[in-house]
Amino acid sequence: MSDPQARPFALSAAQERLAAEARALAREVLAPLAAAGRPGRVNRALVRALGDHGLIARLLPATAQPARGAEAAPRQPSALELCLLREALATESTEAETALALQGLGGHPIAAAGGPGVRGRWLPEVVAGRAVAAFALSEPEAGSDAAALELRAEADGDGFRLTGTKAWISNAPEADVYTLFARTTPGARSRGITAFAVPGDAPGLGGQPVELLAPHAIGRLELDGVRVGPDQVLGRVDEGFGLAMATLDRFRASVGAFAVGMAQAALDVAVAHAAGRQAFGRPLAEFQAVAHALAEAATRTQAARLLVYEAACRHDADPAAPGVSAAAAMAKLYATETAQAVVDQAVQVLGARALERGHLLEHLYREVRAPRIYEGTSEIQRSVIARELFRARVTS
Repeated sequence: MSDPQARPFALSAAQERLAAEARALAREVLAPLAAAGRPGRVNRALVRALGDHGLIARLLPATAQPARGAEAAPRQPSALELCLLREALATESTEAETALALQGLGGHPIAAAGGPGVRGRWLPEVVAGRAVAAFALSEPEAGSDAAALELRAEADGDGFRLTGTKAWISNAPEADVYTLFARTTPGARSRGITAFAVPGDAPGLGGQPVELLAPHAIGRLELDGVRVGPDQVLGRVDEGFGLAMATLDRFRASVGAFAVGMAQAALDVAVAHAAGRQAFGRPLAEFQAVAHALAEAATRTQAARLLVYEAACRHDADPAAPGVSAAAAMAKLYATETAQAVVDQAVQVLGARALERGHLLEHLYREVRAPRIYEGTSEIQRSVIARELFRARVTS
C-alpha cells in the first residue's frame, strides 16, 4: 500500500521564489545587457550585473575571504540551487546563464582548493563580477580523455614554468584568471596533473578567439614559459585531476538544467504559436499531429527537469555516495538530448519563420547543440552510467 503521508516531489516555496526572481531578473535586466554585448566576446557588463545582483555568490562558497587556517572549509552552496538558477536564466537568456555558469566553473576550484592568498586575491573579484574566471582543461589532443593532457609544468625553483596549448576554453583569451590544469609528472596520466590559478595578464600567456556555431566567448591559450609560484597551486601537486573531476561532477547536473531551460523556452514559443496560428480554418493546436508532438515535448521536458533535480538532491545529500555520478550523468544525457529534440520540434511547428536570423528559436537551435559535447559528451555519460550499472551488479 502507498504511504498516506507520502508527498510528490515539489520545490519549497523559497526555491520556487528563487527561480521566479531569477527568471524575472534575467528577463528585465540581464537579457538587455546580453543583447547589447558583442557576440563571441566576454560581456563584462553582464558579468558585473550577475555579481551586483548576488547570483555569482550563490554558486561559490559562502565566504569570498581567505579561509582561516589550512583546514578551513567554506560551506558549499546547494547543487539544487545552482540548477534552479541555471534553468531560470536559460529560459530567458542563454547568454546570462552561460556567463553565470562560467564564473562558477572557473571560480569553484579556487574556492575549493586555493590557499588563503589566491582565494583572497581572486574570490572577492570573481564573486562581484569584477574579474572574469575561466576553467582551462581541454587541449587539442585531450578533450574527452582529459587525463591525456600534455601542457607541461616544469619545475623552476620553488615554482613552475607552464608551456603548451589549451583549446576550446570558455572566456579565453579575455579572462582575468584561469583555473588551468597542467602535467607535472610525465607519463602518469591522471596521477600527474596539477591545477594552478593563472592571471590572464601573466607574461608569456597569449591566445586567440575561436568562432563557433553559437557565438560564445571561447578560444585557445598559448603558454610560453609562464611562471607560476607555489602559492598559485590549487590543492596538491599531481592531484589536480581529482579537483577537475570534482568540479565537473558538481556542475554536470546543472548543464542539464541549462538544457531544460532552453527546452522550456522553445516549448513556450511553440505552444503559443500553435494556439494562435490559423491553418485550414482552425488553430494549429487542433491538429492532432501538432498537439501530440507538443505533448511529447512537454512530457520529456518535465522528465528531464525531474532527473536534474533528483541528481542535484543526491549530490547535496552526499556527493561521494554510490550512484551520485550516475544520476548526474543520466540528468545531463537525458536533458541535453531532450532539449535538442524539443527545440527541433518547436522549429518544425513554427516553420520558416523560426529560422530567420534573430528569432528565438534560431538562436536556441544554434545554442542547444554544444551541451551534448562539453563537460562530458553524451557518449561519455553513457559510459559512466553503464560502468555504474555493472559495478552495482558485481557488488550486489
